[in-house]
Amino acid sequence: MKPITDNSPSPPASADHRPTIAITMGDPAGIGAEVIVKALADADIRNLARFVIYGIEECLEAAADSAGIRPFWFRTSPTEPLRIDTGVLVVDYDQYHAGYWVHARPTASGGEASLAFVDAAIESMKASTVDAMVTGPINKESWHLSGCKFPGHTEKLAKDFHVKRVTMAFVGGGMRLALASTHIGLFQLRNTFTIGLVFQPIDLLHEALQNWFGIAHPKLAVAGLNPHASENGAFGDEETRIITPAIEMARNHGMDVEGPFPADTLFTPQRRTKFDGIIAMYHDQGLIPMKMLAFDSAVNVTLGLPMPRTSVDHGTAFDIAGTNVADPTSMKEAIRLACKLARQQREEIATPALPKSCETS
Repeated sequence: MKPITDNSPSPPASADHRPTIAITMGDPAGIGAEVIVKALADADIRNLARFVIYGIEECLEAAADSAGIRPFWFRTSPTEPLRIDTGVLVVDYDQYHAGYWVHARPTASGGEASLAFVDAAIESMKASTVDAMVTGPINKESWHLSGCKFPGHTEKLAKDFHVKRVTMAFVGGGMRLALASTHIGLFQLRNTFTIGLVFQPIDLLHEALQNWFGIAHPKLAVAGLNPHASENGAFGDEETRIITPAIEMARNHGMDVEGPFPADTLFTPQRRTKFDGIIAMYHDQGLIPMKMLAFDSAVNVTLGLPMPRTSVDHGTAFDIAGTNVADPTSMKEAIRLACKLARQQREEIATPALPKSCETS
């Protein structure tokens, strides 16, 4: 296919100071290609950065054709040197051409392909070829069928970037939310619920709010684990034994943290709007209010990585794949946030913060 670009002039590569964003297509059998094409078809989104999509051009072309969108990208192969001067570049993994994505279900081939896209984007991040990464939806069963041992992006990114502390966080609906625990059964949580487990998201969210969101003195709220935050031990002792010591540890490190608050009142407008960030103790405690407030626009952010990574807050949606009804709003917001965080990180690197001993009160 001959590449087609906008007729509007673009600045030369030497003068283009926009960030470069890697986007992984996700499982080819899902809606990843569709939401990426629809998101980048918006000129306002496309003008935010230079983009490199790791995926399958045939899937992207099919999504564009179904949506009546004129292709707007250049194509290259994974074996060619990567150069993104301007616009959108597709790194086409055309070896995955068997058409298995027509069958919207978990497959080993889908897992293998989506893993290849992520691996390539990670290498680009390590090489500083890109400034941030946006991931399309993968299917965890497909990854498992392909032989992958990681349950999702977060764990794989932590291993590949050699970082021991990563936290899953979400932005949307006026909230910035971090999770103390993620994909673990509630009955299993009791075996891993420690002071360190609670302190880590407090620490990483505080750091991200300062470095990525430009909030000099973030104010954080921590949810309790038990009903009514245990009501002084009436419904468990985790608040006294684990959560409060983690909060005290954070305060000793200079963080402005309050809690533990009963979760059933923490997410009310009167309470949550008083804080720059919230830490929830388990997946559904945080994700239910987040998705109630921003079901189509919430963004997943990985805290603790050396570079920003954002993701859509939805899955592969096999049931609607190929029907041209997928909503690209979450992908648009993930791209917007990745661009914002990449720019903010550039500014932080260019103007490093003074040591705490030199800061004025």
